[in-house]
Amino acid sequence: MDLDSMDCTSTIDVTDDEEIHQDRHSYASVSKHHSYSNNSNANAASGLLPTTTSVHELLECPVCTNSMYPPIHQCQNGHTLCSTCKNRVHNRCPTCRQELGDIRCLALEKVAESLELPCKYMSLGCSEIFPYYSKLKHETVCDFRPYNCPYAGSECSVMGDIPFLVAHLRDGHKVDMHSGCTFNHRYVKSNPREVENATWMLTVFHCFGEYFCLHFEAFQLGMAPVYMAFLRFMGDETEARNYNYSLEVGGYGRKLIWEGTPRSVRDSHRKVRDSHDGLIIQRNMALFFSGGDRKELKLRVTGRIWKEQQQSGEVGGGGACIPNLS
Repeated sequence: MDLDSMDCTSTIDVTDDEEIHQDRHSYASVSKHHSYSNNSNANAASGLLPTTTSVHELLECPVCTNSMYPPIHQCQNGHTLCSTCKNRVHNRCPTCRQELGDIRCLALEKVAESLELPCKYMSLGCSEIFPYYSKLKHETVCDFRPYNCPYAGSECSVMGDIPFLVAHLRDGHKVDMHSGCTFNHRYVKSNPREVENATWMLTVFHCFGEYFCLHFEAFQLGMAPVYMAFLRFMGDETEARNYNYSLEVGGYGRKLIWEGTPRSVRDSHRKVRDSHDGLIIQRNMALFFSGGDRKELKLRVTGRIWKEQQQSGEVGGGGACIPNLS
């Protein structure tokens, strides 16, 4: 679907005057390359314990530089590498070119059990220390791990913290940025029958001091094209549960309303879409809402975001959401 053929106009009820932060905090993964001497690996194989730092270096695979986990392989000369790389080097030691065979470096595996190491996201704020074999599992769910770019219109591989990604969406993807937690969007498409699993629109809202991504897109559900709108929270799932949102679309005396909790951007765009966790509009209903000769899509989607504890008593009239200015 040609994104340029779609016109989106927005009228925003601004309830939060805070500006989009422009400071960028990039995330970089720095790999350290170490040379492995015969003496160092021989010490590991013989059970001698060097310092924690040098042991940590010994536990880095010389091929991929990732930490090694059992089974740790070694050649007859004591050079080690991880099991993944053993298959990649065709059973030849990358250091001395000798045949690897099936020798396990049991001493190094045993040494690893005694280590406690910091999370690799320590520079991003994680202060946790873990036993060596628990560290890897923690890092897959660490709250401080970088986020993937939430833009769904392309395969973007950029990662970083939230302020960095907000600036990246604005400058790199030219995404519309708005302050406030109520919205009123009008989506127009000249030929609504052309649905090719295309993403249409992403808008970022700054509300309650947080950022939210509003997606609106068309895709094929079975044999029928559908339109879907949903909200994602730029943060972790536990924080996302503090908020609720509503979406409404309608016309000619009919309306569809969706209420839910925004999903975290930790969940991929496709995962949220494929779970149907949002406002889904069948094409025939969308064309009915559009009116006219049903040959042009004209949908007006309105909505609001509120904090869970503020739904009663702190929400103003007319569906407006009062931002927390503290």
